[in-house]
Amino acid sequence: MALEELFDAGALPDLRRAVLAEAVAAGLAGDRASDVALALHELAANAVCYGGGAGRLRMMVISGVLHCQVSDAGTGGRGPGTVGPWPVQPGHGLWLVAGIADQVNFAPGLAGSEVTVTFALSGTGSEQAGYLSAGSDRARSGGDGR
Repeated sequence: MALEELFDAGALPDLRRAVLAEAVAAGLAGDRASDVALALHELAANAVCYGGGAGRLRMMVISGVLHCQVSDAGTGGRGPGTVGPWPVQPGHGLWLVAGIADQVNFAPGLAGSEVTVTFALSGTGSEQAGYLSAGSDRARSGGDGR
């Protein structure tokens, strides 16, 4: 089971459906599969809005863990066609992802950003909802995002 997709703003609805299908195919139950789709949709939307308007999503199962990676070209700024600030403070999408995924690793950069999230499929002993890598903002701020 593996998925690799290039996406832009117009592809987000189809991408979300494909992610949900892959999560179910990997063996995740309905609610947990929906969590995966929500988390990856948030990451893909961030890539579109802040990473130059497009990105790449990869999903694969390794040793009983679903590994998902979203990357972008890192051109910064807002995606094509966006006007004005968002009506909410930035950071809520990543906060949501951190609460859903078992592990999150943020690797931001000018040449491109990459976020990798993992989800234990079952009985692997790695279920640590909300764990973030040492390089993440939440880990540096003491673990709770404040």
